[in-house]
Amino acid sequence: MKKIIALILAAMMLLSSAAALAEPVTLVYAEVNPLEGTIVGSIAKFFKEKVEELSGGEIIIDIQASGVLGTEAQILDGIMMDAGTVDISRISAFALSSYGCKKATLLSLPFVFENRAHFWNFANSELAAEFLNEPQTIGLPLRGIAYGEEGFRHFFFQTGLPVAGIEDLKDLKIRVSEDPVMTGMVKALGAYPTTVSFTELYSALQSGVVVGAEQPIANYKSNAFPEVANTLLLDGHTLGAIQLVITDMGWAKLTEQQQAWILEAGKLTQEYNAQIVEAAEADVLAALKEEGCNIIEVTDKTPYMEACKPIVEANVGAEMAAYEAIINLK
Repeated sequence: MKKIIALILAAMMLLSSAAALAEPVTLVYAEVNPLEGTIVGSIAKFFKEKVEELSGGEIIIDIQASGVLGTEAQILDGIMMDAGTVDISRISAFALSSYGCKKATLLSLPFVFENRAHFWNFANSELAAEFLNEPQTIGLPLRGIAYGEEGFRHFFFQTGLPVAGIEDLKDLKIRVSEDPVMTGMVKALGAYPTTVSFTELYSALQSGVVVGAEQPIANYKSNAFPEVANTLLLDGHTLGAIQLVITDMGWAKLTEQQQAWILEAGKLTQEYNAQIVEAAEADVLAALKEEGCNIIEVTDKTPYMEACKPIVEANVGAEMAAYEAIINLK
């Protein structure tokens, strides 16, 4: 009996030593924007801190920022092909619409969210959980962790271009991502949508390939766009809704306990995002004004909303019930 007990104790010690020597799981986190000076950068750093804190160092988050792993579309294409380069990414909430997520499309529709409080009512609702799970329901190799936002998106234009309102957008070449909703919205406003990679946008504005684009305020400033496009039109056509996603391959690297830590860190990151975003955006806007940015307030959004109605109707499709559920959360 003593020999058996001794063998059991020895085995337990070996298991304990093996666990102690086990390498932490490293998950690569892709972010297309810089870490410093952006809301999404702050979110990435907070998520990393919380995951590593909750897991006691069992999970390491390796943040690869400033687009070093490619554009958002390239990152998502790699995920769909199981490339294994990225485990976690911060993406635009509507980006998955290109891969068959119909509910995701609703989040990119013009003027779907009346204000910031309206978005957070959605993000903290049971409806949001349903949206986050949509990739799994249609067989995509990733799942949502949390929602967030980086402020309303606004148009900006080449320095010196005389833009003051919707009537001035006619026939202007405005950069869009490969998104049918954004393309349709720009057309509806009378301009020409032009697809340009985000990493090439600065030079495209500088050379005149496009004369305008759109981004949340923090991204506009942190990517130095005011240097070549110093007119900012505060139309707030869509909210920069974002989400954190983890690939199935990344998820499979984790134990159940580690998966629970990832989800808890996501919940805490969502709460953190809600706390900081309004003040962070206000600080950036104040800095832009101080630096001489030509900021144009849009006091009446009605003409923009009216122009965009056909795009909303064309893209709601079979998800009318979900769209109405979002609207009713305001």
